[in-house]
Amino acid sequence: MTTSLSPAARLPEFPWDQLIGAKRTAAAHPGGLVDLSIGTPVDPVCTPIRRALGDAANSPGYPTVHGTDALRRSYTGWLARAHGIDHLDERDVLPTLGSKELVASLPAQLGLGAGDVVVIPEIAYPTYEVGALSAGATPVRSDGLAGLGPERPKLVWINSPSNPTGRVLPVEHLAKVVDWARAHGAVVASDECYIDLGWDAQPVSILHPDVSGGDHTNLLAVHSLSKRSNLAGYRVGFVSGDPALIGDLLQLRKHLGFMLSTPIQAAAIAALDDDSHVQAQRGRYEQRRTALAEALESAGYRISNSEAGLYLWATRGEPAAATIERLAADGILAAPGTFYGPGGAQHVRIALTATDERVQAACERLAG
Repeated sequence: MTTSLSPAARLPEFPWDQLIGAKRTAAAHPGGLVDLSIGTPVDPVCTPIRRALGDAANSPGYPTVHGTDALRRSYTGWLARAHGIDHLDERDVLPTLGSKELVASLPAQLGLGAGDVVVIPEIAYPTYEVGALSAGATPVRSDGLAGLGPERPKLVWINSPSNPTGRVLPVEHLAKVVDWARAHGAVVASDECYIDLGWDAQPVSILHPDVSGGDHTNLLAVHSLSKRSNLAGYRVGFVSGDPALIGDLLQLRKHLGFMLSTPIQAAAIAALDDDSHVQAQRGRYEQRRTALAEALESAGYRISNSEAGLYLWATRGEPAAATIERLAADGILAAPGTFYGPGGAQHVRIALTATDERVQAACERLAG
Protein backbone atom coordinates (compact mmCIF):
# COMPACT_ATOMS: atom_id res chain seq x y z
CA MET A 1 0.00 0.00 0.00
CA THR A 2 1.36 3.42 -1.02
CA THR A 3 1.03 6.39 1.31
CA SER A 4 1.03 9.89 -0.16
CA LEU A 5 3.45 12.29 1.50
CA SER A 6 2.03 15.28 -0.36
CA PRO A 7 0.21 17.97 1.68
CA ALA A 8 -2.31 18.05 -1.18
CA ALA A 9 -3.64 14.71 0.08
CA ARG A 10 -4.98 16.53 3.15
CA LEU A 11 -6.78 19.24 1.19
CA PRO A 12 -10.33 19.53 -0.13
CA GLU A 13 -11.05 19.74 -3.85
CA PHE A 14 -10.08 23.10 -5.36
CA PRO A 15 -13.38 25.03 -5.23
CA TRP A 16 -13.28 26.64 -8.64
CA ASP A 17 -12.89 23.27 -10.36
CA GLN A 18 -16.44 22.55 -9.23
CA LEU A 19 -17.86 25.33 -11.43
CA ILE A 20 -16.87 23.83 -14.77
CA GLY A 21 -20.39 22.59 -15.54
CA ALA A 22 -22.09 25.83 -14.54
CA LYS A 23 -19.58 27.85 -16.55
CA ARG A 24 -20.23 25.71 -19.62
CA THR A 25 -23.98 26.29 -19.23
CA ALA A 26 -23.56 30.05 -18.74
CA ALA A 27 -21.18 30.37 -21.69
CA ALA A 28 -23.82 28.82 -23.97
CA HIS A 29 -26.16 31.78 -23.40
CA PRO A 30 -26.83 33.65 -26.69
CA GLY A 31 -25.61 36.89 -25.12
CA GLY A 32 -22.42 35.31 -23.85
CA LEU A 33 -21.02 34.65 -20.38
CA VAL A 34 -21.19 37.19 -17.56
CA ASP A 35 -18.56 35.96 -15.12
CA LEU A 36 -19.25 37.29 -11.61
CA SER A 37 -17.57 34.37 -9.85
CA ILE A 38 -13.85 34.69 -9.13
CA GLY A 39 -13.59 38.46 -8.77
CA THR A 40 -10.59 39.11 -10.99
CA PRO A 41 -10.07 42.78 -11.91
CA VAL A 42 -10.97 43.76 -15.48
CA ASP A 43 -10.22 47.48 -15.53
CA PRO A 44 -6.90 48.91 -16.79
CA VAL A 45 -3.80 49.38 -14.68
CA CYS A 46 -3.30 53.14 -14.46
CA THR A 47 -0.55 54.74 -16.53
CA PRO A 48 1.79 55.90 -13.70
CA ILE A 49 1.97 52.34 -12.35
CA ARG A 50 2.76 50.89 -15.77
CA ARG A 51 5.32 53.62 -16.38
CA ALA A 52 7.05 52.86 -13.05
CA LEU A 53 7.13 49.17 -13.98
CA GLY A 54 8.77 49.88 -17.31
CA ASP A 55 11.25 52.38 -15.93
CA ALA A 56 12.53 49.75 -13.49
CA ALA A 57 12.74 46.98 -16.08
CA ASN A 58 16.56 47.16 -16.29
CA SER A 59 17.04 45.42 -12.92
CA PRO A 60 19.49 42.55 -13.43
CA GLY A 61 20.33 41.94 -9.77
CA TYR A 62 18.46 40.03 -7.08
CA PRO A 63 15.90 41.95 -5.04
CA THR A 64 15.83 41.60 -1.25
CA VAL A 65 13.17 39.68 0.64
CA HIS A 66 12.56 42.70 2.87
CA GLY A 67 11.94 44.92 -0.15
CA THR A 68 13.35 48.39 -0.68
CA ASP A 69 13.22 51.08 1.98
CA ALA A 70 11.17 53.15 -0.47
CA LEU A 71 8.55 50.41 -0.84
CA ARG A 72 8.11 49.92 2.88
CA ARG A 73 8.02 53.68 3.39
CA SER A 74 5.26 54.02 0.76
CA TYR A 75 3.28 51.26 2.46
CA THR A 76 3.48 52.83 5.92
CA GLY A 77 2.66 56.20 4.37
CA TRP A 78 -0.49 54.78 2.79
CA LEU A 79 -1.59 53.20 6.08
CA ALA A 80 -1.07 56.47 7.92
CA ARG A 81 -2.75 58.59 5.26
CA ALA A 82 -5.72 56.35 4.47
CA HIS A 83 -6.27 54.41 7.69
CA GLY A 84 -4.92 56.40 10.61
CA ILE A 85 -2.00 54.08 11.44
CA ASP A 86 0.88 56.45 12.04
CA HIS A 87 2.95 54.37 14.48
CA LEU A 88 4.07 51.46 12.26
CA ASP A 89 7.84 51.25 11.81
CA GLU A 90 8.75 50.56 8.18
CA ARG A 91 11.11 47.82 9.36
CA ASP A 92 8.05 45.87 10.53
CA VAL A 93 6.73 45.38 7.01
CA LEU A 94 7.27 42.52 4.57
CA PRO A 95 6.23 42.46 0.91
CA THR A 96 4.64 39.18 -0.16
CA LEU A 97 3.98 37.51 -3.51
CA GLY A 98 0.33 38.47 -3.40
CA SER A 99 -1.72 37.93 -0.26
CA LYS A 100 -2.83 34.37 -1.01
CA GLU A 101 0.75 33.08 -0.78
CA LEU A 102 1.03 34.50 2.74
CA VAL A 103 -2.41 33.30 3.84
CA ALA A 104 -1.78 29.78 2.57
CA SER A 105 1.65 29.44 4.14
CA LEU A 106 1.42 31.50 7.33
CA PRO A 107 0.59 28.59 9.70
CA ALA A 108 3.62 26.68 8.46
CA GLN A 109 5.82 29.78 8.51
CA LEU A 110 4.82 30.35 12.14
CA GLY A 111 5.87 26.78 12.94
CA LEU A 112 2.39 25.35 13.49
CA GLY A 113 1.75 21.67 12.96
CA ALA A 114 -0.04 18.60 14.29
CA GLY A 115 -2.04 19.34 17.44
CA ASP A 116 -2.16 23.09 16.86
CA VAL A 117 -5.51 24.82 16.38
CA VAL A 118 -6.12 27.60 13.84
CA VAL A 119 -9.37 29.52 14.24
CA ILE A 120 -11.00 30.73 11.01
CA PRO A 121 -14.31 32.56 10.51
CA GLU A 122 -17.55 30.56 10.25
CA ILE A 123 -17.89 31.75 6.65
CA ALA A 124 -14.39 32.14 5.30
CA TYR A 125 -12.08 32.50 2.34
CA PRO A 126 -11.12 28.84 1.68
CA THR A 127 -7.37 29.46 1.87
CA TYR A 128 -7.47 29.95 5.66
CA GLU A 129 -8.54 26.32 6.02
CA VAL A 130 -6.11 25.18 3.34
CA GLY A 131 -3.20 26.89 5.10
CA ALA A 132 -4.00 25.17 8.39
CA LEU A 133 -4.46 21.76 6.78
CA SER A 134 -1.31 21.98 4.67
CA ALA A 135 0.70 22.68 7.85
CA GLY A 136 -0.89 19.66 9.54
CA ALA A 137 -2.79 21.89 12.01
CA THR A 138 -6.50 21.72 12.83
CA PRO A 139 -8.82 24.46 11.52
CA VAL A 140 -11.79 25.36 13.73
CA ARG A 141 -14.59 27.58 12.45
CA SER A 142 -15.74 30.09 15.05
CA ASP A 143 -16.79 33.73 15.16
CA GLY A 144 -16.87 33.72 18.96
CA LEU A 145 -13.59 32.97 20.73
CA ALA A 146 -15.16 32.74 24.18
CA GLY A 147 -17.02 29.61 23.08
CA LEU A 148 -13.96 27.62 22.09
CA GLY A 149 -13.88 25.72 25.40
CA PRO A 150 -10.66 23.86 26.11
CA GLU A 151 -9.18 24.54 22.68
CA ARG A 152 -6.35 27.03 22.80
CA PRO A 153 -5.56 28.26 19.28
CA LYS A 154 -2.10 29.28 18.19
CA LEU A 155 -3.43 31.41 15.33
CA VAL A 156 -6.72 33.30 14.90
CA TRP A 157 -7.72 34.56 11.46
CA ILE A 158 -10.12 37.48 11.16
CA ASN A 159 -11.26 39.01 7.88
CA SER A 160 -12.77 42.48 7.72
CA PRO A 161 -14.15 43.38 5.26
CA SER A 162 -15.09 39.76 4.79
CA ASN A 163 -14.64 37.74 1.67
CA PRO A 164 -17.30 36.56 0.78
CA THR A 165 -19.92 38.35 2.90
CA GLY A 166 -18.65 41.94 2.93
CA ARG A 167 -19.22 42.13 6.67
CA VAL A 168 -17.22 44.79 8.53
CA LEU A 169 -16.18 44.03 12.11
CA PRO A 170 -16.62 47.00 14.47
CA VAL A 171 -13.74 48.39 16.49
CA GLU A 172 -15.17 46.99 19.73
CA HIS A 173 -15.24 43.45 18.35
CA LEU A 174 -11.71 43.70 16.96
CA ALA A 175 -10.40 44.99 20.29
CA LYS A 176 -12.04 42.08 22.15
CA VAL A 177 -10.40 39.59 19.77
CA VAL A 178 -7.01 41.23 20.36
CA ASP A 179 -7.44 41.19 24.14
CA TRP A 180 -8.61 37.56 24.17
CA ALA A 181 -5.81 36.37 21.88
CA ARG A 182 -3.11 38.10 23.87
CA ALA A 183 -4.48 36.64 27.10
CA HIS A 184 -4.27 33.16 25.56
CA GLY A 185 -0.95 33.54 23.74
CA ALA A 186 -2.42 33.43 20.22
CA VAL A 187 -1.37 35.34 17.12
CA VAL A 188 -4.12 37.31 15.39
CA ALA A 189 -3.77 37.56 11.62
CA SER A 190 -6.15 40.09 10.10
CA ASP A 191 -6.89 39.80 6.37
CA GLU A 192 -7.64 43.38 5.32
CA CYS A 193 -7.30 43.07 1.56
CA TYR A 194 -10.57 44.97 0.95
CA ILE A 195 -9.98 47.73 3.50
CA ASP A 196 -10.08 50.48 0.86
CA LEU A 197 -13.53 49.41 -0.32
CA GLY A 198 -15.93 50.36 2.46
CA TRP A 199 -19.47 51.22 1.30
CA ASP A 200 -22.00 51.21 4.13
CA ALA A 201 -19.37 50.89 6.87
CA GLN A 202 -15.78 52.05 7.30
CA PRO A 203 -13.33 49.16 7.82
CA VAL A 204 -10.69 49.60 10.53
CA SER A 205 -7.32 47.87 10.62
CA ILE A 206 -6.30 45.70 13.52
CA LEU A 207 -3.17 47.89 13.73
CA HIS A 208 -5.22 51.02 14.40
CA PRO A 209 -4.57 52.36 17.91
CA ASP A 210 -8.29 52.14 18.77
CA VAL A 211 -7.97 48.37 18.30
CA SER A 212 -4.37 47.60 19.23
CA GLY A 213 -3.85 50.25 21.89
CA GLY A 214 -0.78 51.29 19.95
CA ASP A 215 0.88 47.93 20.65
CA HIS A 216 1.28 45.48 17.75
CA THR A 217 2.39 42.52 19.86
CA ASN A 218 0.87 39.26 18.51
CA LEU A 219 -0.76 41.11 15.60
CA LEU A 220 -0.27 40.71 11.86
CA ALA A 221 -2.16 42.66 9.20
CA VAL A 222 -2.36 41.41 5.61
CA HIS A 223 -2.94 43.80 2.69
CA SER A 224 -3.03 43.56 -1.08
CA LEU A 225 -2.87 45.81 -4.14
CA SER A 226 -4.80 43.34 -6.29
CA LYS A 227 -8.26 44.88 -5.99
CA ARG A 228 -7.66 48.53 -4.99
CA SER A 229 -5.19 49.06 -7.86
CA ASN A 230 -6.16 46.32 -10.37
CA LEU A 231 -2.81 44.60 -9.76
CA ALA A 232 -3.91 40.99 -9.31
CA GLY A 233 -1.59 40.05 -12.17
CA TYR A 234 1.36 41.76 -10.47
CA ARG A 235 1.07 39.68 -7.25
CA VAL A 236 1.79 42.33 -4.62
CA GLY A 237 0.83 41.92 -0.97
CA PHE A 238 2.14 42.91 2.44
CA VAL A 239 2.20 41.61 5.98
CA SER A 240 3.01 43.98 8.84
CA GLY A 241 2.73 44.35 12.59
CA ASP A 242 4.51 42.66 15.50
CA PRO A 243 8.26 43.38 15.16
CA ALA A 244 9.25 39.98 16.57
CA LEU A 245 6.91 38.04 14.27
CA ILE A 246 7.92 40.06 11.22
CA GLY A 247 11.58 39.48 12.11
CA ASP A 248 11.05 35.72 12.34
CA LEU A 249 9.12 35.65 9.07
CA LEU A 250 11.83 37.70 7.37
CA GLN A 251 14.57 35.26 8.40
CA LEU A 252 12.57 32.26 7.21
CA ARG A 253 11.53 33.89 3.95
CA LYS A 254 15.17 34.73 3.20
CA HIS A 255 15.88 31.00 3.23
CA LEU A 256 12.83 30.30 1.08
CA GLY A 257 13.66 33.00 -1.44
CA PHE A 258 10.32 34.83 -1.31
CA MET A 259 11.42 37.94 -3.23
CA LEU A 260 9.20 40.48 -4.96
CA SER A 261 10.83 41.50 -8.23
CA THR A 262 12.39 44.96 -8.42
CA PRO A 263 10.15 46.25 -11.27
CA ILE A 264 7.06 45.07 -9.37
CA GLN A 265 8.28 46.85 -6.25
CA ALA A 266 8.64 50.06 -8.27
CA ALA A 267 5.09 49.65 -9.59
CA ALA A 268 3.83 49.03 -6.06
CA ILE A 269 5.42 52.28 -4.85
CA ALA A 270 3.60 54.18 -7.59
CA ALA A 271 0.32 52.51 -6.60
CA LEU A 272 0.73 53.19 -2.88
CA ASP A 273 1.75 56.83 -3.39
CA ASP A 274 -1.26 57.72 -5.57
CA ASP A 275 -4.77 57.92 -4.13
CA SER A 276 -6.52 59.24 -7.23
CA HIS A 277 -6.60 55.95 -9.12
CA VAL A 278 -8.03 54.19 -6.06
CA GLN A 279 -10.86 56.72 -5.83
CA ALA A 280 -11.56 56.35 -9.54
CA GLN A 281 -11.73 52.57 -9.22
CA ARG A 282 -13.97 52.86 -6.16
CA GLY A 283 -16.33 54.92 -8.27
CA ARG A 284 -16.53 52.21 -10.93
CA TYR A 285 -17.21 49.52 -8.35
CA GLU A 286 -19.80 51.62 -6.56
CA GLN A 287 -21.80 52.09 -9.76
CA ARG A 288 -21.65 48.36 -10.54
CA ARG A 289 -22.58 47.50 -6.96
CA THR A 290 -25.64 49.76 -7.04
CA ALA A 291 -26.83 48.36 -10.36
CA LEU A 292 -26.36 44.71 -9.40
CA ALA A 293 -27.90 45.13 -5.94
CA GLU A 294 -31.03 46.73 -7.39
CA ALA A 295 -31.33 44.05 -10.07
CA LEU A 296 -30.85 41.19 -7.61
CA GLU A 297 -33.37 42.56 -5.12
CA SER A 298 -35.92 43.16 -7.89
CA ALA A 299 -35.41 39.54 -8.98
CA GLY A 300 -36.26 38.22 -5.50
CA TYR A 301 -32.82 37.96 -3.93
CA ARG A 302 -32.00 39.18 -0.42
CA ILE A 303 -28.59 40.72 0.12
CA SER A 304 -26.90 40.05 3.47
CA ASN A 305 -24.09 42.15 5.00
CA SER A 306 -22.18 43.33 1.90
CA GLU A 307 -21.17 46.53 3.72
CA ALA A 308 -17.80 46.60 2.01
CA GLY A 309 -15.58 44.76 -0.43
CA LEU A 310 -16.09 43.53 -3.97
CA TYR A 311 -19.00 41.14 -3.55
CA LEU A 312 -22.72 40.93 -2.90
CA TRP A 313 -23.72 38.07 -0.59
CA ALA A 314 -27.14 37.09 -1.89
CA THR A 315 -29.77 34.43 -1.24
CA ARG A 316 -33.15 33.27 -2.51
CA GLY A 317 -33.65 31.00 0.49
CA GLU A 318 -32.80 27.90 -1.54
CA PRO A 319 -29.71 25.66 -1.76
CA ALA A 320 -26.76 27.48 -3.28
CA ALA A 321 -26.45 24.87 -6.03
CA ALA A 322 -30.00 25.65 -7.19
CA THR A 323 -29.24 29.36 -7.35
CA ILE A 324 -26.04 28.72 -9.31
CA GLU A 325 -28.06 26.68 -11.83
CA ARG A 326 -30.69 29.41 -12.04
CA LEU A 327 -28.08 32.08 -12.74
CA ALA A 328 -26.15 29.90 -15.18
CA ALA A 329 -29.31 29.44 -17.25
CA ASP A 330 -29.28 33.23 -17.69
CA GLY A 331 -25.62 33.18 -18.65
CA ILE A 332 -24.39 34.45 -15.26
CA LEU A 333 -21.68 32.65 -13.30
CA ALA A 334 -21.45 33.20 -9.53
CA ALA A 335 -19.73 31.43 -6.64
CA PRO A 336 -21.80 29.17 -4.38
CA GLY A 337 -21.70 30.01 -0.69
CA THR A 338 -20.73 26.42 0.07
CA PHE A 339 -17.21 27.29 -1.10
CA TYR A 340 -16.87 29.31 2.11
CA GLY A 341 -18.23 26.89 4.68
CA PRO A 342 -21.51 25.30 5.84
CA GLY A 343 -22.86 28.70 6.83
CA GLY A 344 -23.02 29.66 3.17
CA ALA A 345 -25.32 26.80 2.16
CA GLN A 346 -28.09 29.09 0.87
CA HIS A 347 -26.04 32.01 -0.43
CA VAL A 348 -24.09 32.91 -3.55
CA ARG A 349 -21.27 35.42 -3.94
CA ILE A 350 -21.72 37.93 -6.75
CA ALA A 351 -18.54 39.77 -7.77
CA LEU A 352 -18.50 43.39 -8.91
CA THR A 353 -15.50 42.73 -11.14
CA ALA A 354 -16.98 42.76 -14.61
CA THR A 355 -17.03 45.47 -17.25
CA ASP A 356 -19.90 47.97 -17.24
CA GLU A 357 -21.27 46.30 -20.37
CA ARG A 358 -21.28 42.84 -18.77
CA VAL A 359 -22.82 44.17 -15.56
CA GLN A 360 -25.57 45.81 -17.58
CA ALA A 361 -26.14 42.50 -19.39
CA ALA A 362 -26.48 40.71 -16.05
CA CYS A 363 -28.98 43.29 -14.81
CA GLU A 364 -31.09 42.92 -17.94
CA ARG A 365 -31.11 39.14 -17.64
CA LEU A 366 -32.07 39.27 -13.96
CA ALA A 367 -35.00 41.48 -14.92
CA GLY A 368 -36.22 38.66 -17.16
